[in-house]
Amino acid sequence: MELIHRPRRLRGSEYLRKMVRETRMDKASLIYPLFVKEGKGIQEEIPSMEGQYRYSIDRLPYELERVAKAGVGSVMLFGIPDKKDEVGSGAYAQDGIVQKALREAKRQFPELYYITDVCMCEYTSHGHCGVLCGHDVENDATLELLSKTALSHVQAGADMVAPSDMMDGRVRAIRECLDANKYQGIPIMSYAVKYASAFYGPFRDAAGSAPSFGDRKSYQMDFHNSREGLKEALTDVEEGADIIMVKPALSYLDMVTKVSEAVNLPVAAYSVSGEYAMVKAAARMGWVDEEKIVCEMAVSAYRAGAQIYLTYYAKELAGFMAEGRIG
Repeated sequence: MELIHRPRRLRGSEYLRKMVRETRMDKASLIYPLFVKEGKGIQEEIPSMEGQYRYSIDRLPYELERVAKAGVGSVMLFGIPDKKDEVGSGAYAQDGIVQKALREAKRQFPELYYITDVCMCEYTSHGHCGVLCGHDVENDATLELLSKTALSHVQAGADMVAPSDMMDGRVRAIRECLDANKYQGIPIMSYAVKYASAFYGPFRDAAGSAPSFGDRKSYQMDFHNSREGLKEALTDVEEGADIIMVKPALSYLDMVTKVSEAVNLPVAAYSVSGEYAMVKAAARMGWVDEEKIVCEMAVSAYRAGAQIYLTYYAKELAGFMAEGRIG
């Protein structure tokens, strides 16, 4: 058969396949989420997230050492306070759990890059992401508290803040607050395209952040919508975001692509707790090859257009990259 085009020519060896690879990955693009809580001597496994733990501040450095040794340079901290109240005061307290964890982490591992999740849901007694007026989240009243939270994180040592609340105007409010306090150089990674998703279930177990009534559909996005996601992303660019995040990753790769084509900023994709838990459960049953499926999921996010990947598999992926099994 006389064929001019034979695509298989470039698939003939492992070396050649790597040479012509279209999607490249780097350990520097990985971010590892970590949960910190009050107390001492605590390293408790999260029941719905096999292999993931809640750490007290005195145990956190041991995990940070493992993260650094794996070659992952960045972590995102989520706090679990002892006490909660109606206005989530633990989120912006100078002696809050994230603020204390940052100071200790910066002292022991200053070479790591620290990003903090900025939201109220872990800290409010009702589990919603802002101040309530009846059963509604009061958008504008919440902005002041989010700004105070972001500022307190930066004052404690955060290198970047990541608002995840989905309140209208929160990127501008945080940017103005940081700038007014001479933190113009601190970047904001906005959870700009964050859908109201069932994939968050295990996280709410991990952080104790399930709402006590209703749901978050009045502020997180309807998963039927894509144009709305572009509007959210472009709005946050205008308000001063430096990185745009799409969350979740796996079922929203179309949005990763659309956002990456629409904005002139780096795009992050968050492979969330439900994605992690499903892979772990299927692997435990012997139904999937865990390593191969984790690598395939990661590549799909980068192939879709993400430059940054938040994942509970960050340490494993860094190892796979170092060994040349992915990258």
